Amino acid sequence: MPGIYPFNDNAVGNRLFLQRIVAAFFVITLLSAALIVRLIYLQVVGHEHYASLAKENSVKIMPLVPTRGIIYDRNGKVLADNTPSYSLDLIPEQISDMDDTLQRLQKLLDIPPDKIDLFEKQRKRQKRFTSSSLLLNMSDDELAKFAVVRPYFPGVDIRTHLVRHYPYGDLAAHVIGYVGRINEAEMKDLPLAEYRGSTHIGKLGIESSYEQILHGKTGYAEIETNVQARSLNTLSENNPEPGANLHLTLDIDLQKTAFDALEGYNGAVVAIDIKTGGVLVFASRPGFDPNPFVVGISNDAYKALSQSNDQPLYNRALRGLYPPGSTIKPFIALAGLEYEAISAPQKLFCPGSYQIPGTTHKYRDWRKGGHGSVNMNQAITQSCDVYFYRLAGLLGIDRMHAFLQQFGFGEKTGIDLSGEKSGLVPSRQWKQEHKNRDWALGETLITGIGQGFLQVTPLQLARATATLANRGNTVMPFLVDKIVSPNGTQAPPRPARQTIPLHSANIDSVIEGMVNVVHSDRGTAKSIGWGIPYQIAGKTGTAQVFNIKQNAKYNENAIDFKLRDHALFIAFAPVDDPQIAVAVVAENGGHGGSIAAPMAAKVIKQYLHHLKAAHEN
Repeated sequence: MPGIYPFNDNAVGNRLFLQRIVAAFFVITLLSAALIVRLIYLQVVGHEHYASLAKENSVKIMPLVPTRGIIYDRNGKVLADNTPSYSLDLIPEQISDMDDTLQRLQKLLDIPPDKIDLFEKQRKRQKRFTSSSLLLNMSDDELAKFAVVRPYFPGVDIRTHLVRHYPYGDLAAHVIGYVGRINEAEMKDLPLAEYRGSTHIGKLGIESSYEQILHGKTGYAEIETNVQARSLNTLSENNPEPGANLHLTLDIDLQKTAFDALEGYNGAVVAIDIKTGGVLVFASRPGFDPNPFVVGISNDAYKALSQSNDQPLYNRALRGLYPPGSTIKPFIALAGLEYEAISAPQKLFCPGSYQIPGTTHKYRDWRKGGHGSVNMNQAITQSCDVYFYRLAGLLGIDRMHAFLQQFGFGEKTGIDLSGEKSGLVPSRQWKQEHKNRDWALGETLITGIGQGFLQVTPLQLARATATLANRGNTVMPFLVDKIVSPNGTQAPPRPARQTIPLHSANIDSVIEGMVNVVHSDRGTAKSIGWGIPYQIAGKTGTAQVFNIKQNAKYNENAIDFKLRDHALFIAFAPVDDPQIAVAVVAENGGHGGSIAAPMAAKVIKQYLHHLKAAHEN
């Protein structure tokens, strides 16, 4: 129909067609240009980046975990090593019915539910063609049971791993510590490059303090993979650097002697080499077996340890806080001489108790009838409480606080273990800040016999005793003697020693009293001084666990064992050439002379016997 189509005019139609051709050509040209620019970018500008991405689709960087360093005692005995262990591993893609397989394995090997749950969590984070461990550290009985039925469990196999092992179990657990699985919080703080592929980290003790040195440096391997990330071929390897070996100052045989001596008592024994500061014994009882922590301790086993009244997980040598009792008296005596508050020959009378003028409260002596008139030597030898009440009153808390701090009381020793407690040497300022009360004279008196607010650790006692034996030259305790790595042997840095300004005659007076504690007829530890060709300087101590009312009588046999006094003893020997200092705390032992002193004597005698034999050879 005429007029319906506006393009009847051939000229108009041709012009419109030409315009469309030009527009289409322009669009095609523009798109082609964009494509060419993109190709240039991909092939030239972004070549390196995309080539790397393409390579990563076929090559994976796999970490090679280093072998953890071994820990030795001073005589070369292995305290922590890596031993072959067998694990039960499952490959999910080769198992048609995972639930059925787990049920049969659980019944066959008596696997606890918490291990099944842990396996399920682990395998969900991994690819189906990679293996996941269901059981670690399989026993011979478990290996034998599975070997018989192995053909009926496709996708399940036994593999060999290196697992941390502590051959001495609870004997050195508080020193060596243990390794355990790395948790998410720890992984955030660890250097990712060094811990890729690692599953365990030091949790306590030397294992924790020297973690990076023991761990070593992670290597890597370039692995060719297919599109499913399955390994096809190893292209190259950069071998890991094994962790360094640590040689400790600890003597594990001496450690066993101390640990066994504590049998029947919770407590601690610390012994220090006076010449070097190396820790010879660091025993805390009860201990615990660290080996289950490596492979994953069961909930029930951990609950039994953590909720035990004996607190086996608690490191008493490092963290235990105790009133030092009469073991503080040699230091109070030395303070009295140094500040000229008293002279060594000066006598003070002990009627069996002491009263502050104008008060009715009696500060009792351990001997009901008193010691009579005694000088410093006699007061130390017989452990006269009244003498030291009087001396503390003459000194005052300010001077006692300042003097005791010089020997390291109230501060950390700096030993190469984490978690050490600093103890407490009270002062006027401390009481005002923490109790919001003024200091009382009575508190000064009981501080003089090692009671009241005063608290020390067994390690502090041993260090202070070593420093006294060293005549004021401070002894800095340490455990790691040398670090042996592929790059050589080195010693860890040691803090500089300091010297306490003391008068030699005053030291002689105090040590003479300590010698009489062991070697005189009236000494409170005379039972350990017989039959030895050298002299031991010592001091017994008894620390109250609870306060006794004024008119009440302490009856050890009538009270609960846990309420009995702690038994303490400090000592060093030989007196003429000090080699070893020892501190013993036997909780609820009652008497330092009869309980703690023999424990220290066993350690001293064994060490000096071996030292003599070594020199003769």
